[in-house]
Order: sequence, then structure tokens, then C-alpha cells
Amino acid sequence: MSTVSTLADAICSGDRRALAQAITLVESILDEHQAQARELLTQLMGRERQALRIGITGVPGAGKSTFIEALGEKMIDRGASLAVLTVDPSSAISGGSILGDKTRMPRLAASNQAFIRPSPSAGNEGGVGRYTREAITLCEAAGFDHIIVETVGVGQSELRVAQMTDLFVLLLVPGAGDELQGIKRGVMELADVILVNKCDGELQRAAQRAVADYTAALRLMQPRTPGWTVPVLAVSAHTGEGVSGALDAIEGFHQHSLTEDIFSARRSRQAREALAQVLREGLLEHFMGDPETVRALETVRAEVVSGRMTPGVAAQQLLEAFTSKEGTRE
Repeated sequence: MSTVSTLADAICSGDRRALAQAITLVESILDEHQAQARELLTQLMGRERQALRIGITGVPGAGKSTFIEALGEKMIDRGASLAVLTVDPSSAISGGSILGDKTRMPRLAASNQAFIRPSPSAGNEGGVGRYTREAITLCEAAGFDHIIVETVGVGQSELRVAQMTDLFVLLLVPGAGDELQGIKRGVMELADVILVNKCDGELQRAAQRAVADYTAALRLMQPRTPGWTVPVLAVSAHTGEGVSGALDAIEGFHQHSLTEDIFSARRSRQAREALAQVLREGLLEHFMGDPETVRALETVRAEVVSGRMTPGVAAQQLLEAFTSKEGTRE
């Protein structure tokens, strides 16, 4: 039996160490490891459990990690297992990342019903890891009931996560009288559940006002999911208040999506987007892997920076030269 087959069997038996090893394998930049990862994912096709994929994002300081730990504990109390895939932002200067999510969720990390895996964004735009989709597949093969994908909450992360999950949760905090400021309309329109965290102590009254403001704002927006009214709930991850209600809302949406055939439609879109994303990344790697193209890029980049050429014209020249070169190889 091959090493990959052995690893696949171990993952399907629930071996956490094998799961961690497999995620490391798919994240590797080595060609040999990537070939093994593709073989592994192929062997796991049809063997994975259909877990509920939950995307969670929020503004900086929203307390995502604290909330995810509290939510995860409620899930475990109800008999479910969960995997948490988090993304640490990589430094633009050093390329390093903190990878400290296990220390930020100590109780969840200690549970044998939970698996926490931090991954560096490694410069990947969108606030999610490049191989987050593959990690989701591996966690489903390991038999988890729920998979939570947490983002760093920057750039295009909300859209990217919404495209790879079944349910999208937006976590917010009460502001200083201008709760709606800085919250993009498009982000709110993506949400299936909106939660206002830190509803405790001096912020409790402000949190209730924020719930009313967000609820009013949603009435002016096009709902993402037909037949579903997006709930806006106040929670406190610190005290646990409202967390059970948040899980009720998540489970309620899941049931609604199954009844209305929304679940299968989203899974189809996820598959199409996954293929498109892999193709985009592969084509870019192929393009940038050609030394002649890289030299030409440096030349036209200087022209664009100096204002002597538009970005559109520069890109067109590079693409025409590259495709012409590829054609001569056939």
C-alpha cells in the first residue's frame, strides 16, 4: 500500500495527526508534495462527510477567536465535532505569521471533539489561505460535522470565504454611535447571520442599539438567500450570553437551505468557483514561471511607472507575446 493510501485511510479513521500532516502536504510548495497532495485528494473523493461549512468574518477587534471558541463549545455540547481553519496574516515584509490561534482558543484546542489549524495567508489576497478549500475537503474526510473558516477580515476575504462555505456569519461590535460606518453594503448583503458581539457591561445598551440599526439597514438591502430573513442578534462571547441563540440561527439557516434546495445550489457554485480559482492561480504561475516573460514584465513595468504606457496596453503586450510563444511550442 502506498504512503498516500495509508495517509488517506488514517484521515478517514479520524487520525488528527494524519490530518495535520495532510494539510501540511497540500500547503507545501514542493512539486513532489503537490503531486502527492493531488493523489491524496483524489483518493479521498467520495469518502468525505458532508459537513456544514461556516464562514466567519468580522471587523478588527470583533473578538472572532473568543466567539468561535464559545460557539464551538456549544456545538460540542450538542453532540457535534468541529474543525476550525484560521488564517494568520503573513507579514508583507518578513513573510512570517503568528500562527497563534491555538493559544487564543485554549479550551477548544484541548477538546478531542475539535481540531484547530492555523495557516499563513502567505501573501494570498482575500484573507484566506491558498489551500483552504483543500483543507476543508481533508477535514470533511476526517468526519467532522462542522467546519469553521475564519478570515483575517481584510480586502476581499468576505467574498472569498462566502464562495467556499455554506453559511456566512458576520461578527460586529457596537460602535460609538456610528455602528454602520465602515461596514460595506456588499459585506452585509453576503451575511446569512449577523451577530453583534461584546453585548455585556457598559456596551450592552450600545449593542442593542447596533442590533436595531443593522436590522433597519437590512430592510433596504436585497437578501442573499430567498425566503430567509437575516437575523441580527446580540451576543457576548465573554459571558456566553446569546451564543446558544446564535447557534440556533446557524442551525435554522442550515435547515432552511436544505428544505429550499439552497444547500446544493451553493455547493455547485463552490465547485465552479474552486475550479476557476485553481485555473487562475495555475495560469499566473505558468505565466510568471517563464524567464523571458518575467524580463519583459520588468521592462513594461518601468514604462507603466513612468507614465509612458498604460497598464492595459502593457498587459496586452505581455499576454500576446506569451500566447504567441506558447503557440510556437505546439
